[in-house]
Amino acid sequence: MAKILRRIPFSYRCSWVLNEHATLMEKNSLIKVKDMIVSLAIWSAFIGLTILVFLAMSSFALLLYSFDKKRKVAHAQCYWWASSLIRLNPYWKLRVRGLENIDRNQTYVIVANHQSLADIIVLYKTKMQFKWVAKDVLFKLPLVGWCLKIAKHIQLSRGNYSSIKKSYHEAEEWLRNGISVLFFPEGTRSTTEQMNKFQNGAFKLALQEKKPILPIAINGTRDAIPKGDWLFKTKVLGTLHVLKPIDTCCFEVHEFNRLKNIVRLELEKEETLNERSTILTH
Repeated sequence: MAKILRRIPFSYRCSWVLNEHATLMEKNSLIKVKDMIVSLAIWSAFIGLTILVFLAMSSFALLLYSFDKKRKVAHAQCYWWASSLIRLNPYWKLRVRGLENIDRNQTYVIVANHQSLADIIVLYKTKMQFKWVAKDVLFKLPLVGWCLKIAKHIQLSRGNYSSIKKSYHEAEEWLRNGISVLFFPEGTRSTTEQMNKFQNGAFKLALQEKKPILPIAINGTRDAIPKGDWLFKTKVLGTLHVLKPIDTCCFEVHEFNRLKNIVRLELEKEETLNERSTILTH
């Protein structure tokens, strides 16, 4: 092969290399243009759908002000919003399992691991009535924050004791009024393959109010939303698995650490199973 190449004039070889490089550059340029067009369409759809869901939530909140104090109808508008966003994004695929583990007449302390901002969208696929415990920063965002306020979700300022206490009492009230409360016990998104340390709040609350824990395992969403860029480039296969509820009746109030460790173990087990499944699929 080397002898054959040496017989080809040097000028022809240079020309071939340059042509190949130009072709590769052209392909990369076309891919980038395509990514830009698709990403622009995705963000436009997100803004458009979020405006629509805000208008729908506002309208129902006003029309049903005297009849829907829990803002259930307003909250339910997020179901079609989330489904539409997932369906319209060509980079996202989502598998939902375990919905049969949800008793629609039961009130839960819902506990989910946290990989990405996309988890907020994904969790609406459960079609459950719940109140988020969400960082105050999210409430300050245009449209998204307004929707959180309309649906009466629970605002939490991390590191602020009075805010933590206030959000805890709000969560108590919602549970006593038959509305589940959803926590990300890690407090913030995990930036590694491992879950962050769990905070105690959700588990203390479940034991105090004698409510079952409903663990929800989310996997594959870590790269769902671009970090430090607006271009979507990575295709993700996310999974949302609703695990079997954990009854808290057999726990003493002071055993929140034991409960926390059991829930974490269940979520870690599901994460490992999901990783194995992904490897086998590939």
